[in-house]
Order: sequence, then C-alpha cells, then structure tokens
Amino acid sequence: MTREEKIKKIIHKSKQIFKDNALDNGAISAANPDKDYYPREAKDYHYVWPRDAGYICVAAKMVGINDIQEPYFDWLLKRPEDFEKEGLLFGSYSTNGRLKNGQFQPDQAGSTLWAIYDFYKDNIAGCKKQELLIRRLADGLTNDWKGKYFFHNTVDLWEEGRRKTSTSMENNHTYSLAACAYGLIVADKMANGEKWKEAADQMIKMVNEAYSKKDKRYYRNHGKIDDFNVDSSLLGLVYPCSIVKATDEKMVNTVKAIEQKAVFHGGVHRYQFDYYDGEGTAEEGAGAWPLLNFWMSIYWSIGNDKKKAHKYYDWVVDRVENDYLIPEQMFEDFRKGIKPLAWSHAMFVIASKYLGYLE
Repeated sequence: MTREEKIKKIIHKSKQIFKDNALDNGAISAANPDKDYYPREAKDYHYVWPRDAGYICVAAKMVGINDIQEPYFDWLLKRPEDFEKEGLLFGSYSTNGRLKNGQFQPDQAGSTLWAIYDFYKDNIAGCKKQELLIRRLADGLTNDWKGKYFFHNTVDLWEEGRRKTSTSMENNHTYSLAACAYGLIVADKMANGEKWKEAADQMIKMVNEAYSKKDKRYYRNHGKIDDFNVDSSLLGLVYPCSIVKATDEKMVNTVKAIEQKAVFHGGVHRYQFDYYDGEGTAEEGAGAWPLLNFWMSIYWSIGNDKKKAHKYYDWVVDRVENDYLIPEQMFEDFRKGIKPLAWSHAMFVIASKYLGYLE
C-alpha cells in the first residue's frame, strides 16, 4: 500500500470517527469508549471538551460532514452546567451537560467562536441563528477580562491545574489569549459586540509582550513571573488564531525552539518535561502527540515549506496501524493510550487539506 492510499483510508476512517463522536443529543465527545475499537486500558474520554469539539466541527466540514455542527451548537447553548448563568465555559462536561472539570479554560470559548465562524463564513448571514450563543461566549470572555488578565484563575489547553494564572501575577497563557482574541474578532464580524474588539486588541498586546527578546521566543505564560518552558501550543498563534504570521521572525524563532526542545525522534511533544500518558500512572513518560505533528505540518504548509510539512505529517501516517485510528499519543514502547482521539483525527484532516490530500 502506498502512503497516498493509506492517507485516503485514514481520511475515510476520520469521517467515521467524527460521526461516532457526534451523539444523538448533539454533544461531540473527545472519544467514544462505547466502540469496540476503543482499548480497554485507555482512560475514559467520553466527555465534551468544547475546544476539541470546535476543531472537530471545522475538520468535519472539510470532509463534507455538515450535519453535526448545528446540533452541537444547540447542545452547547442549552446543556453545559452553569453556562447560561456564568457565560463561561469550563474544562469538560459529561455528554448530558454535567460539569466534570471546573477549571476555567478561556481558549475553549475562543475555539468555539472560531468554529461557529468557520461553519458560516461562506454565508455569514446564517450565523444569525447562533447569535445568542455567540453573544454569551463573547460577553463571557469580555466581562471576565480586566484589560491585562482574566479575573478568574485560568488553566491552558493542557488543563494542568498546577499552572493556573492568578490576578496577583497578572499573567496569561499565551495560546489561550491568542484563541480568545481571534474568537472575539470573528464574533464581532458575526454579531457586532460593543467591547469585543477592544478586548481582543488588549489580548493581542499581551501576546506581543509575551515575546522575549532575550530568549528569542514566545513564552507560554507571561506576567510578573514568566514560564520559560517551551510549549508546542504556541503553533496556534499562526493557526487557527492568525495573530502572528508564519514567516514573522518571532514565530520562526519560537518554532525553532519547539523543534529543539519538544521534538524527539520526529514526534512533537506538548512541552518540556511532560509526563502525562493517559494510561498507567503517568510516571512512565509522555509520548509524542500526533495532533501536534499535524499542527506543525500546518504551520510549515502556511510557511511555504512543504518538505518540512510532509516530514511531520508523514511521521504520524507511517506509524498509524492497520486500523487507521490515530491515538492521543504515540509511544516508543507498548503503550497505546487513548485511541482514537477525535481531535487527532481533526488535526490530521486539516493538515491533509493544507497538503492537498482532500478532494
């Protein structure tokens, strides 16, 4: 089987994964352990992370699946516990809407606004039916934003509670800010909020200040005290957030640091000193994250280096087994981890589009 034939089979399998995770009540789960292909040893991911679901909505549209997005937006409006009251999205939810993880992860609202915009961008008038959801998401972010930081302590997309921001440190997770800023920008295009653009501009200013001239890279967390660890989520500043151009020297330097500090044997890891594995005791060491290899591939596609884009993309494709399922992590030992992770398949589809594999 040629690599191109294998890619087609993984694309076909990705369509199945998206449908398998789109549930009858509109929820889109991160993984579906009810399926017989889900490994017994894997942690239960039968929950809704709005961030994951946002990326899945965008990727599903790319492969011609357009019937899961609006049911999910409807679920999001009505189901998540305390969302109507707070206007904020927290870590994760049971598929019936009960709150599972109460961490405030503001990038989830930003990612959701991007997903809504992406679904309606070819017919922007269509987003009118989501106006209540758009305003709740955008107002929630804007009301919690205090010009330089969020009022509530925040956790980034890797949702590790020991790395919370705080008002006393006036610090922010850089990827989270970029996602929120871009979400507010597109929200303003869809529904014209009073303070959304102003808040987005303030967030972008904070993102710019997170670049260290000394270390020549963006810090993953910047404030009165900085977090110096290199983090691969900073790829998001280029895609999907469009805050920094791929060819900007600041971004080029940041990606160079990621490649030096978070790429091992060709696989992209979340950040330096990452040990989470989603299986066992999490003390055995983390694996590479396929979704990050695809994120890196997207970056290099946008940066017009198709050779490097293929390098990171093919690293995963070559390691996908004959079931064509893409896991959360790939290990150099026997561990399988979460398999499949729908977000991994979403990033594969997006990277495939940039490389011209989607018809």
